[in-house]
Amino acid sequence: MTTTHARTRWAPAGLLAATAALYLWGLGSSGWANSFYSAAVQAGSQSWKAFFFGSSDAANAITVDKTPASLWPMELSARLFGLNSWSILVPQALMGVATVAVVYATVRRRFPVWAGLLAGAVMALTPVAVLMFRFNNPDALLVLLLTLAAYCVVRAQERAVTRWLVLAGVCLGFAFLAKMLQAFLVLPGFALVYVMMAPTKVWRRVRQLALAGVAMVVSAGWWLLAVALVPASERPYIGGSQTNSVLELALGYNGIGRLNGADYGGLGNLNQEAGPLRLFDTEAGGQISWLLPAALILLAAAPWLTRGAFRTDRARAQFGVWGGWLAVTGLVFSLMQGIFHAYYTVALAPAIAGLVGAGAALLWERREPFLPAAVTGVTALWSYVLLTRDGDWNPWLGPAVLVAGLGLAVALPAGSRFTARRRAPDPEAKALEPVRRRMPRWWGAVVAGAIAVCLAGPAAYAVDTAASPHTGAIPTAGPSTGGLGPGGFRGGRALGMSPTGPQPGTGRPGGAPPQGMGRGAGRDGVGGGMGGRAGGMGGLLDAPAPSAELTTLLKSGAAAYTWAAATVGSNNAAGYQLATGLPVMAVGGFNGTDPAPTLPRFQRYVAEKKIHYFVGSGMGTGGRAGASGSGGSDEAARIGAWVQETFTATTVGGVTVFDLTAR
Repeated sequence: MTTTHARTRWAPAGLLAATAALYLWGLGSSGWANSFYSAAVQAGSQSWKAFFFGSSDAANAITVDKTPASLWPMELSARLFGLNSWSILVPQALMGVATVAVVYATVRRRFPVWAGLLAGAVMALTPVAVLMFRFNNPDALLVLLLTLAAYCVVRAQERAVTRWLVLAGVCLGFAFLAKMLQAFLVLPGFALVYVMMAPTKVWRRVRQLALAGVAMVVSAGWWLLAVALVPASERPYIGGSQTNSVLELALGYNGIGRLNGADYGGLGNLNQEAGPLRLFDTEAGGQISWLLPAALILLAAAPWLTRGAFRTDRARAQFGVWGGWLAVTGLVFSLMQGIFHAYYTVALAPAIAGLVGAGAALLWERREPFLPAAVTGVTALWSYVLLTRDGDWNPWLGPAVLVAGLGLAVALPAGSRFTARRRAPDPEAKALEPVRRRMPRWWGAVVAGAIAVCLAGPAAYAVDTAASPHTGAIPTAGPSTGGLGPGGFRGGRALGMSPTGPQPGTGRPGGAPPQGMGRGAGRDGVGGGMGGRAGGMGGLLDAPAPSAELTTLLKSGAAAYTWAAATVGSNNAAGYQLATGLPVMAVGGFNGTDPAPTLPRFQRYVAEKKIHYFVGSGMGTGGRAGASGSGGSDEAARIGAWVQETFTATTVGGVTVFDLTAR
């Protein structure tokens, strides 16, 4: 085995090993991470019905507000290894490693090993990717499946192979089951690349795309059909919808409502700052945009770099796949008026990584000296801006990256002076020999230094992200980049409390004060405004950490009841459910605005002795449901008022509790 072959074989393995170390390092410190999804994992590990539907609790009162595919790997892991933070988060980290491998393999289809390694490194070190592949939101599976779909499209385009295109459709269908319509944002770019660049007749391309579309619809639709065929009385309520409809969930709350801000049952338009520069602002910039300028420059230069190529050129096709993905998804994220969180941008990471890897390889092939200088200089300047947004965090790093980057940008064009005309084998063939730049040996070292400088900023943020616990519903990567995010969180870490939140399997509050009556809540903490856990938006964005006294109370006599307790909001319910290991009904779903259960149904549950306690403190969303312009139900407010008027309140561990078996 030659030295070059050995490096080619082991370098990708080294990249994946380093990625695994970064993504698995101290993974358990985040505790339950997003308790909302951890509670659903707990439910699915206890009940196969909850597993299939994606229920929030094992008694199947209501589902999470997403399709359930992203929960299935974690639930299977919890069934095998028990419910704990490692069994929940390790599958996510392994998906991250797999995504890096697929990015490498895709770029490697056309470009050298080092280009694939560069693309994989960019993917692995993107701060928001480090965050989300160490977290339990649906984005990990979504990004893996989208990247697999891109690989399949690239393979299909090479020789117009139908099975690869159909497999791409299957990946996109299952990506829909992970995070609904967001999965389809890559469709325009993928379809356009294939129909324009596949090496076969146009009508065959159209037929192949039609077959891929059928595969996608079947892969996404089988679960939707199954849910539609099961009577509503035999399944949990579809969380996030107002009509108990999964189609409404996909097209409304998780679809058009995210674009125009009119998501019924949601929180209304929370993003008035939408605009073309959103991906560069203080919320999203430090998450995803480190190499975004470089990717855009390389994408714009792609027609020049591939000039004279055939229609079916594989390099041009890769730029089309990655560029179409980046353009459509990036524009939607930038302009959407509905609920937007910075961590959504992890869906852009593979596209940016692919463009950087493929673009760098083409620049090397063409021996272009001035474009690398522009890319390096712009990236160093933008890294300086991002690194100095938080002046207290490693203040030396920003100036160091700027000075080194600009110096290397100046040095890169110097290699263009070294040119030579290749000798032709005979005079007649001389006209066929192109003029090629022959760069000096030191130019390779300069290029390597430029790559290192461009990766220094995101790598520093990536390490900081991996070293810090993250909890709640809206985590962010890296240090603070300006101000507090929703819920009083800085950098995804809770202020004024233990960052790990409630510890798996213990019910200990992790340093958080007892959850009492929320600010603006009504009498006995039922209804009213936001409140609850210090430093956050009560039970809306993070789960409460019940005291040992309250946990013991909820467990007492629980075997005689379907639900140990009920409370408004899924995050409130998740905290109590994870602490006790028992089903807790989430009245009103995630936001407390779903009409599930209705007041008459809740009263029937109480009369049938199916619910033991009602925990009255927390976010109190019911008191404002339907009044925020979201169009959500006020059933949670009616249930809270009825409980308050009918049962006697007691305080346990600083929390208001009603015993529903004793009027």
